[in-house]
Amino acid sequence: MKVAEVELKNAEKVKNKLIEIAALNTEFLPKKEGERLYFPLLEDADVSLVKEIKIVEKDMPKKKKKIDILDEFSEFLTSKEIEDMPKSQEIVGDIMILEIPENLIGKEKKIAKTYLENNKNVKVVVKKSAIHSGQFRTRKVEVLAGENRKDTTHLESKIRLYLDLEKTYFSTRLGNERLRIAKLVSKGEKVLIMFSGSGPYPLILAKHSEAKKIIGIELNPDAHQFAIENRKKNKINEERVELINGDVKSEVPKLKDEFDRILMPLPKTSEEFLDVALPKIKKKGTIHIYAFLNEKDIEEESKRMVKLCKEIGFSMKLMNTVKCGQHAPYTFRVCFDLVKL
Repeated sequence: MKVAEVELKNAEKVKNKLIEIAALNTEFLPKKEGERLYFPLLEDADVSLVKEIKIVEKDMPKKKKKIDILDEFSEFLTSKEIEDMPKSQEIVGDIMILEIPENLIGKEKKIAKTYLENNKNVKVVVKKSAIHSGQFRTRKVEVLAGENRKDTTHLESKIRLYLDLEKTYFSTRLGNERLRIAKLVSKGEKVLIMFSGSGPYPLILAKHSEAKKIIGIELNPDAHQFAIENRKKNKINEERVELINGDVKSEVPKLKDEFDRILMPLPKTSEEFLDVALPKIKKKGTIHIYAFLNEKDIEEESKRMVKLCKEIGFSMKLMNTVKCGQHAPYTFRVCFDLVKL
């Protein structure tokens, strides 16, 4: 076929020209040989004005047609079954976590294998075999395809987090929220993170803010050990990021410092710990408290949260309400940003 031969140093400029004059044949891939690059051309393309090229004949590699995963599912799922499949799947590191509807349980391994074959960055496919539960809000998963493991390293905002899906709670859906909080932190702040898990909040804040001191408290001993390992892997100073394994109810009152910012990312029961958080927040400091709420209840809950703080003996002003991702139909993870008056 007709191709344009070009020196590597001119390749980018020539490619842009070929695109501009609609001469590039996009059904084939470019090919590099030594110090030359070859661009496939349309047969009727007029490239006479492109001075940097030499026209030659050469066999070129054809682009592989992108296969729609829905076409592969249609080989063993009915259109109704495909419709019942969740539209997106959570990926933690190189592990994909499937939510399998009850009517598809008999076909779950075929579904998992199809996802594995169509996602080159996924090495393991698991399914949730139980919801988050227990004191540590962990969940059970079952490996359906790929390597037989449940641990992985997840990259988020230039931080590497090593964790095991069954030993610690972690949600990729909070990635944007963690970065939002980091960008709110001012230089020199002291930050307390309650329920710090394997370290995502402390480490993201350490990486993307100029906080002076960050303390994370986590009850789950496995999650705490992951956090210590992750602090070391990411080369973050342990004096700047202090990690404590213990119950916030007993550990927070022991802390001598007051804080500019306190995070309470435990959506179902955070308010039960306000009585230990509020005495530790500085005047004009901010508490970020999370909840799972139906959309219609968000405004009323924000008022209730301010009232609850008042009943404990602290005047707080609601500065912001942020939806941090959808948890279920019409239900969102919500963060209330409360400032101490």
